[in-house]
Amino acid sequence: MTTALPAFELLPRNLDTYRQGNIGVAYVHRFESGRPGPHVLINALTHGNEFCGMVAATQLLDQGVRPLIGTLTVSFANVAAYESFDITRPFDSRQLVHNLNRIWSDEQLDGSEHSPELQRARELRPVVAAADHILDLHSTSQDVSPFWVYPQFERNGAAALAIGRPATHLVMPAGKGTGTPLIRHGLHGTLGHHGVAMVAECGQHFKRASGELAVEVTLDFLAHFGLIAPRPAAAAPQLRFELLQTWVVKTPDFRFTRPLIGFETFAEGDLIATDGGDEIRALCADCTVLMPTRTPIVGREGVYLARPLP
Repeated sequence: MTTALPAFELLPRNLDTYRQGNIGVAYVHRFESGRPGPHVLINALTHGNEFCGMVAATQLLDQGVRPLIGTLTVSFANVAAYESFDITRPFDSRQLVHNLNRIWSDEQLDGSEHSPELQRARELRPVVAAADHILDLHSTSQDVSPFWVYPQFERNGAAALAIGRPATHLVMPAGKGTGTPLIRHGLHGTLGHHGVAMVAECGQHFKRASGELAVEVTLDFLAHFGLIAPRPAAAAPQLRFELLQTWVVKTPDFRFTRPLIGFETFAEGDLIATDGGDEIRALCADCTVLMPTRTPIVGREGVYLARPLP
């Protein structure tokens, strides 16, 4: 179940200039204003072929953006996977071994298993834990409308609505996803924490527009928390979805009933896909598909099923 390669408007650039950070962790740069305020982390390249975050992070560093208050940290996460990019196999550099966005539990970070992603997560652990607010910049394999992804805490939804773009939201209740993403690490995965932690899916991996949006969302996020001067608020109507189920591919026979790219809707009970002897059916009226896999791989996420929120 593969499709033709996309057009490549956005490709990786050499990041050697950014290797030497200033806090003892490679590819991590921190700037303190000397004035009270929040600590905001802008994180790029959690997945190695999601270049939009690289565009935003390098622009912050190249343009010398410094916080008016609080602290700004800019990080490039899975640079090893990024450097493995091969234009003839552009989706393979998402990760080397582990999905770096699913291994942020204490059990995995404190465990005995080893991989490039686990090593990097262990290096970044204090960086993530130190931040009050986190923006993790991602992109999608299919060319769909950009959207927020965030845990179902009121603080996250309020920030996303206030920032206003992307205008679509995927709200993630606890226990409905797989693994532990970066934005649920430590206190950010708890109800009582003050900090906002969100993913912005900025568009298709290799489209120039995804990098452009990542820059805008990053500046909006920093302005929202007062680290840079205010920016005009986006005024697009907001569309929100709640995740109902994450289907993990069980067999090599996983198949969708028709080609999907994301945001297609199904009537309750409609057959969406089969996975060996299992049927994946719509769980509600207007059941909405997000993140349908481009190429099914056993053990990886195959599709999200969500419902529209009023």
